[in-house]
Parts: sequence; structure tokens; C-alpha cells
Amino acid sequence: MRAQDEADIVACIPSLRRYGRGLVSDRERADDLVQDTLERAWRQFASWQRRGEVRAWMFGIMHNLFIDRVRSQRSTPEEAAGDELPELPDRATQADRLEVRDLDRVLQRLPPEQREVLLLVGVEEMSYQEVASVVGAPIGTVMSRLSRARERLRVELEGREVSCRLQRVK
Repeated sequence: MRAQDEADIVACIPSLRRYGRGLVSDRERADDLVQDTLERAWRQFASWQRRGEVRAWMFGIMHNLFIDRVRSQRSTPEEAAGDELPELPDRATQADRLEVRDLDRVLQRLPPEQREVLLLVGVEEMSYQEVASVVGAPIGTVMSRLSRARERLRVELEGREVSCRLQRVK
């Protein structure tokens, strides 16, 4: 492996951490996902053969690891039961933190395939072609998943705003 290849992989770490955090909504699990992604990338670097950007290849590895974990959680539902956090009343002075928390909760309710496309396009600013390469789906499927994810986010977040307004009126 050349020094430039190593530098390219290391340069992906901040983006991988951000994407991992968006996928799993837990810093420790996200760091585990990044660690596993990096380990697999180092092991399989020779098989990459420079057929595209190293960044897209790394995100593809993370995508596959994430999907494998989602599938394994489906087979052990007792582990996933603790994922839902209880709604806790917070002071209005923490509005920004609450909005981020609410957005994160809504993101976690999206199906994984919609959430990952939304994060790759919206946060990582990948093109539809790059996302299609990462998730292994046609561009039309990427666009469809993105559209459904955005619509579901809009509906969920608008529903929360209405709920919050009604609670303040009481």
C-alpha cells in the first residue's frame, strides 16, 4: 500500500464517523462501525484495484457492515427492544438540543435503506451516482429512496411541531 493510499483512507475517517453516527445514533456503536470498516478496508485493500474513488469504496464497506448488523438484529429482537428512548420533558431553553435529538429519533425511525441514502446525499454531499455505487442500487432507486425519506421526515417533523404547539396551549 502506498503512502498516498493510506492518507486517502485516513482522510475518510471524519466522514465515516459522521455517517456511522447518523446510521446508528450512538457514538460508541458508530465508532465500532468505523473501526470495523477501517479494518476491513486495510485487509481488502489489494482487492480494491482502484476501480473508483477510495471514499465511495469505504462507504460501500460501511454500508455492507451496517446492513449485516441490521439483519442480525432482526434475528435477535430482544437486543433491539432497548433502542427506543422514552420521551422526557426538557426545558424550553434547550430548544436546539431538543431539535437535534428529535431529528435523530426521526432519522432512526426511517428504514435503513432510506436513512443511509438521505445521509449520503444530504450530509456527505455525494452525487446520486456515488450513492448508487455505495449502496449497490440503480440511480432511480436512490432517488426514490431519497424522496420517500425526505417526505417521511417532513411528515414526522411537522407532526412533532403540531404536538409541541398543542402541549404549550394546555
